[in-house]
Amino acid sequence: MVPESEIEKIISGKEVAREIRAIIYARVSSSDQKKDLNRQIEYLTQYCLAKGYRIVNVLNDVASGLKTNRKGLLKLFNYVVNKQVDVVVITYKDRLTRFGFEYLEYFFKEYGVRIEVVYGEEPKDAHQELVEDLLAIITSFAGKLYGMRSHRKKKLVQGFKKLLEEVEKND
Repeated sequence: MVPESEIEKIISGKEVAREIRAIIYARVSSSDQKKDLNRQIEYLTQYCLAKGYRIVNVLNDVASGLKTNRKGLLKLFNYVVNKQVDVVVITYKDRLTRFGFEYLEYFFKEYGVRIEVVYGEEPKDAHQELVEDLLAIITSFAGKLYGMRSHRKKKLVQGFKKLLEEVEKND
């Protein structure tokens, strides 16, 4: 049995345009950012339609980008491993993960899947990027240690921010 698409390709002498299967992935850190989550999904849906992608699924998470067991992210991995998707569409790199984006990009590429980041990144100097990464790490670990909504977590993060401001003033 020969697929009809292969017969059409042989007869016409050219490649038949292949459908591009897309997964939309959106993430916000907390439930009070639901409006932003909906905006991400709406924009990414319009983006995929404009590019002619067939949207296989829309996955989203309300969780830290440092959290590794997010439901939507784990579903995304299943789509990739089972070769049910060609492209993953996200707004910014940090929507997929706060750290190790390059590892995910490599992993997906091994399965023939590319990650399409719609908005590039704002240009950041090394200092600004380091400060943001440190704040993300402190916030994540303080949340695990004290609970995400605890007073002690907020106090620790505020203290760390104040320390970073003092360091910047002395530079």
